[in-house]
Amino acid sequence: MISPIEYKAKKLYILDQTLLPSEERYIELKCKEDVWEAIHSLRVRGAPAIGVAAAFGFLVSLRAELKTLSFSVSVLEYLNLSKKIGDYLISSRPTAVNLEWAIKRMQRRQETEFEGIERDYRLCIVALSELETALTEEAQAIMDEDIASCKAMGEYGLSLLDKNMGILTHCNAGTIATAMYGTCLAPLYLGHERGYDFKVFADETRPLLQGARLTAWELDKAGIDVTLICDNMASIVMKNGWIDAVVVGCDRLAANGDGANKIGTSGVAILAKEYGIPFYMFVPTSTIDLETETGEDIQIELRNGDEIYKMWYEKDMAPKGIKTYNPSFDVTRAEYITAIVTEKGIVRPPYKENLIRLMRK
Repeated sequence: MISPIEYKAKKLYILDQTLLPSEERYIELKCKEDVWEAIHSLRVRGAPAIGVAAAFGFLVSLRAELKTLSFSVSVLEYLNLSKKIGDYLISSRPTAVNLEWAIKRMQRRQETEFEGIERDYRLCIVALSELETALTEEAQAIMDEDIASCKAMGEYGLSLLDKNMGILTHCNAGTIATAMYGTCLAPLYLGHERGYDFKVFADETRPLLQGARLTAWELDKAGIDVTLICDNMASIVMKNGWIDAVVVGCDRLAANGDGANKIGTSGVAILAKEYGIPFYMFVPTSTIDLETETGEDIQIELRNGDEIYKMWYEKDMAPKGIKTYNPSFDVTRAEYITAIVTEKGIVRPPYKENLIRLMRK
């Protein structure tokens, strides 16, 4: 199975998803600027994969910054540098909660290593090496936990689906959006292994075409029956009776069950409710943000309008200087979500109470 993130011999490589499906190339990220650009430009994307890349990216960024210093650093100077790097990386994509979650987890590991040590203590080479080992262990743990989480979500998700179902998905929450397996596509992979014979319909997902370039590519590569459709065709395939369930991922889930996902997700959810089709949102617990009360409180990333009418065309497909509005995400209200699938189990309404109960497990 494809792994979009590789860390070997103290080097970080990511599958450059902007080149798919025409080219499969891994690129090395050597410093904080490389990591920031890769996350911001969607070379690595998908909430879980961003978290894993951020953890290893934080590690290589810190190492690169320390190499530029000609003097030893104190514990306080080390932690200040860590905070500066962390804040910088978090700014690359503010909506994706896994990014901040992973960075802060790495920083908490640092704090643990410094327990009982004075802040003016100067760090020798041995101490810095031990810190790097600890951070490498933490980043690897984040990756391993994500793989296990996705496998568990796949099993829970599969319990909601029957053989020969027609499945609609939006954007890409597959194996290349995670460390492995994917979130909402995990049950499709497990079902394929077990002969479920799903018929998958993938929205192209304008304007960055993650459904066309990524979901259609990886499902076809895995031998799963997949049909690509334009975003505005979701209604007619539902009306035709070809869709039995909708599965999507999530980049941030609020405490009340509102979920932010790729732009266009909320429209699919509204259509699904109109046609009486269950709508399942797959959400790792690392993506659940109980500090954010509702979807109204989620910061929505706005991207360059060139993505709408320039990126995929030989010539501009809109008048020069036209105003654009290009939000990367929208929020699906909880009332449109049939169930939330996590690695700890399936959550149904009322979400506010049941999400708290889930997170306490």
